[in-house]
Amino acid sequence: MTDVPDQLVGVVIAAVGAITPLGGSAEALWEGVRAGRVAISPVRRLPMDQYQTALGGEITEPCTPGYDYAPGCEVRDRSIDFALAAAEEAMAASGLTVAADIPAERWGVAYGTCHAGWRSAELALREVQEGGAPDWRRYTFVPPQAGAEALSAAFGLKGPVLSANTACAASAHALAHALEVIRAGAADAMLVGGSDAFTESAFAGFSSLWSLSAQPAAPYSKDRSGLTLGEGGGMLLLLSRQAAERTGAPIVAEVLGYGLSADGYHPTAPHPQGEGAARAIRAALTSSGLTGDDIRYVNGHGTGTQKNDSAESNAVRAALGGAAQKVALSSTKSMTGHLLGAAGAVEGIVTVLALRDQVAPPTASFTGADPQCGLDPVAGAGRAMVLDTALSNNFGFAGANACVAFARPGGPGAPARAAGPDDVVVTGFGVITSAGEGAEALWDAYAAGLRQGAPQDGLRVARAEFDRSVAGTPRERRRMDKVSQLAIASCRAALGAAGLSPDGDADAVAATGVVLGTAIGPMESGERFTVPVLSQGAQEANPAVFTNTVYNGAAGHVAMALGTRGPTSTLTSGHAAGAAALAVAHDLLRAGRAERLLVPAVEALSPATLAAYRSIPLFGSAAGRRYTLAEAGIALVLETRASAERRGAPIHAVVLGHATASDARGIGRWDPCGDGVERAMRQALGSAGLTPGQVAAVWTNAAGLAAADRPEQAAVKRVFGTGRVRVEAPKRLLGEPAGAGAHLSAVLAFGGWRVGADRRPVLVNSSSLGGTHTSLVLSPLPLLATESVR
Repeated sequence: MTDVPDQLVGVVIAAVGAITPLGGSAEALWEGVRAGRVAISPVRRLPMDQYQTALGGEITEPCTPGYDYAPGCEVRDRSIDFALAAAEEAMAASGLTVAADIPAERWGVAYGTCHAGWRSAELALREVQEGGAPDWRRYTFVPPQAGAEALSAAFGLKGPVLSANTACAASAHALAHALEVIRAGAADAMLVGGSDAFTESAFAGFSSLWSLSAQPAAPYSKDRSGLTLGEGGGMLLLLSRQAAERTGAPIVAEVLGYGLSADGYHPTAPHPQGEGAARAIRAALTSSGLTGDDIRYVNGHGTGTQKNDSAESNAVRAALGGAAQKVALSSTKSMTGHLLGAAGAVEGIVTVLALRDQVAPPTASFTGADPQCGLDPVAGAGRAMVLDTALSNNFGFAGANACVAFARPGGPGAPARAAGPDDVVVTGFGVITSAGEGAEALWDAYAAGLRQGAPQDGLRVARAEFDRSVAGTPRERRRMDKVSQLAIASCRAALGAAGLSPDGDADAVAATGVVLGTAIGPMESGERFTVPVLSQGAQEANPAVFTNTVYNGAAGHVAMALGTRGPTSTLTSGHAAGAAALAVAHDLLRAGRAERLLVPAVEALSPATLAAYRSIPLFGSAAGRRYTLAEAGIALVLETRASAERRGAPIHAVVLGHATASDARGIGRWDPCGDGVERAMRQALGSAGLTPGQVAAVWTNAAGLAAADRPEQAAVKRVFGTGRVRVEAPKRLLGEPAGAGAHLSAVLAFGGWRVGADRRPVLVNSSSLGGTHTSLVLSPLPLLATESVR
């Protein structure tokens, strides 16, 4: 593996773009915020007579991005439109040209969203209720990765492409992951941001929680009464400092560091003292080489609800200490509404422009101090201040917290790495598949050639059944969907296999983080919540179900059930989601963000999900007979080697390297020649310090869809030659567990080593159905003790 340099790579922001209720550009956003202009008014695009309020931060001007992601089709998705519009502004403002200035292969995408294309799902579900047949393309817009792959294709960006979904902290997490991608040397530039559009489900859900305000939100005010929903998108162009200097790109600000943490407290409410949020803020300071005294401005999460605002204020005081009394803490949401998954990006842009112009943004509609908050809200209009550094807070449902630290160009920060990089190893795994519970059941099924699943209305389906009592008491399980129960059960088993118990090793488990991968995510809960709302109205909204409709809900349940409090994130990169989660977890560990991370990949199939798959031509009758869609819950424990050896933990494998590459062909498309997967494999081998001849086997992505399998087959031949490497295709037999495919192959590889298979490294491929490819290189530990591969 290529060593990460001791000195952190400087990362700068070259340009920004936004479309918000305050206007169609980043400068319109900033001018509106600076003036304290409230862009919250009665919503016109949705029927609003059944909710707590008719108000929202709505985008009323036309949004028509230049890239057509659905050629020959009239249907579009507003969340994708918002992302593209903001990206077009940022790319143009940078003055950079893909390929000419920075190679397309060195330019990636990190995209965050809360509801992704759920409005497209609502429109399709309503059409089904009315007896119609929705345009199948609507279903392809629903997953978060669709937005990421549209951005990749729009600008021809062929580097790492990923999507993160941690509810209201999603695009802040995208910023964090993009920072690590650049610092790890996997890209020179990343287009980073997020978007969300209004949905009926969101208004019904927040109304069912009694969280919406009848007036524009008044964060931190003594008489605040709730939040206001908004919509929009924001994008930032991140470059390594070296790339910026080489290309002459503008430098608006620097990204110094970030902090991530889990509350593990409640599905929607924050810890009253802001304990989890304070840990994220402290981590952002530490990673940036800052102290509380360096911070004069914090762009707050500031939703306007009673619990969130006071908890955030407590967190800022706890993290900054006495310096908090000199800090301005204001909320952009008072002017735009809560942009959900786009909030981190849009509020990050506001923070960056505040540093540029040396003005602290205000909190609009402020009516007087609440003693439970008590910090300076910058009431009214923007205030001139000397600002060298600033923080931006974003906290989401399921207790996902994020804080990002920014600086003016040339400001303080970017410390030297405290310690050299460490190997990342696998110390435990828990497995639930249609073959049964435990790795032995999976190994036996594969060795015996037992094909999983059974035909179900034209699509072969393999269900995963398990002892659900492991996930909690009956009362606790009533608040969970199947994907969350799979996550808890597989994670509990993985911790046990790694020699840890939530009861007996509470401190070690508390220091553990969770990085979850899922493609389908909360579709079961989304369907259960949305169908009654669409057919019978908002009065049918179930608040207990709504809390599970975010993709990171399963990770939140793991934290609450097992007591994990370390960094948490949820990766939603389609059928490559589990591989993306493993790659992100590897980079977090190598960067010293944690000593140990649980990395579950979980999938459960709802009726509407299966109906959506059936409607897409790729899964037509012939393909449907060869292809099996499977449920699964598979969790790996990734740990630094030093931590594992200190504990005396079993070491099953070393993660030698990984790489992600994009075909940049668009939603639901891939390169028929296999260019992207070939680049992913070659780059993963390079990062591991290996040649193709040192690899014993390739565990392929092939699952029975010829149009996707053939490009990979051709790429494997180009990289490894014909007959020179063992090729495994487990998903053709065991089914495609969507985002859990990489985990499935990894556990099977461990089993092969256990029974005496060639004990050399293996390469694991995982691909989305939109041309995002991730390859991972795994090795049994004895290789590192007897042979040098570096």
